[in-house]
Amino acid sequence: MAEMICRGLPASWVNAWLAAVGATVLVPDLRLRWTLDGSPRAVLCAEESDPAGLLADAWPSPAELKDLPLSTSWGDTPPVPRRVSVQAFVARTRALRSHPSSWTLSSTMTDLDVEGNGEVVHAPFDPPVPRGFTLHDRLVRVSELVEPSVERLVESLHGTAARVKNNGLGFDIKRLASQADDTDPWVDPVIEVLVFFGLALLPFRGIGTDKRTNKFARSSARQRGWKRDRAGTELRFHWPAWSPPLDSAAIDALLDIWSWKDRRRWASVGVHGGWRTVRFQRRSSRDVTRGFGAERL
Repeated sequence: MAEMICRGLPASWVNAWLAAVGATVLVPDLRLRWTLDGSPRAVLCAEESDPAGLLADAWPSPAELKDLPLSTSWGDTPPVPRRVSVQAFVARTRALRSHPSSWTLSSTMTDLDVEGNGEVVHAPFDPPVPRGFTLHDRLVRVSELVEPSVERLVESLHGTAARVKNNGLGFDIKRLASQADDTDPWVDPVIEVLVFFGLALLPFRGIGTDKRTNKFARSSARQRGWKRDRAGTELRFHWPAWSPPLDSAAIDALLDIWSWKDRRRWASVGVHGGWRTVRFQRRSSRDVTRGFGAERL
């Protein structure tokens, strides 16, 4: 099996973890494991093929990304902008039940948790940004900055690619400058595109909470991996690093059985490390900046 150690994808960086998982979603023949050293790095594995070459061959074209079901306008369905009504959401989901990219909707919003104004709830990995840009808008914008050659992808996977001036999807805390600066955010567009596909394994669900009928109801919506900390005060995303080479289906199964709280069972499922998000601390109530750092469990 051919292996590629991706030194630019440390497990301690949530965007790197999502990007590595996203690579296995884009290329079903790829498997992913993490090195066993003190700072685990992603290792992409493939049967007798160059992992970077497989990734370059499978890279989505701009037209394919623009036509994803998450786009504001899609087919004959009602528009799905940033603020989505239950009716628009239901119409869109009914039209794409058998679509291979239906996860782009189910991993970003749900009508099983409805706001008092009749709008569906967005996932933690679908944060708001200024001017109402949707997650799909952000994906398309950053993807236009990618030239998907093998050489370009290798640079990103090794962490040597130059960043570009863009806000990306809005998760990466590394895109931000010091709070004393007002400089623009910078991201690696290859990583941002892969991060989006990593969301395929993180569905967003609820139990039918509707604040239109009960304004005091507590939100029931949860995205896979997002759990409250032991104090119950903050919702955080938790993710593991594992040693066996797993494809996307196996990673999907691992995320079902891995528990960040029960460390005694980590080794039994091949997990040797875990992390959780730390939210960017806003400077004021008007600060709309979002971002996720990490701390080791």
